[in-house]
Amino acid sequence: MPSRHAPVKVFIADDSVLIRDRVAAMFEASAMNVVGWAATPQSAIEGILSAAPDVVVLDVQLEGGSGLQVLRAVRQAAPDIAFVVFSSNSGPAYRKRYAAEGAEVFLDKSIEFDQLVDVVIKASRHGAALIPDN
Repeated sequence: MPSRHAPVKVFIADDSVLIRDRVAAMFEASAMNVVGWAATPQSAIEGILSAAPDVVVLDVQLEGGSGLQVLRAVRQAAPDIAFVVFSSNSGPAYRKRYAAEGAEVFLDKSIEFDQLVDVVIKASRHGAALIPDN
């Protein structure tokens, strides 16, 4: 959990360079610190465990695998890291599966992009007055 004055440390796991760049720019403009990114499940797991972010922004679909692999592996090794799933694959089955594995929030990239910064800040505090999974 970040201190009052330390910037929120965020790791981005998404296979789209355009999304990673856009999200990183949003976070940096909000005084957050992007401590790493990855496009594959294995590089995400290694990067997250190495960087120890406060929050991981995780896509459902990664190169050669899924975000669920990342969520499960990191949850076992570092249960205090918060996860915000940020994906276009946002159907009820995905939302339920990721919530069951411990994701704090699930946002749909196509309609909830503007909520990402606020949700990541809340998730970093584990204050979980977060968006319900509809």
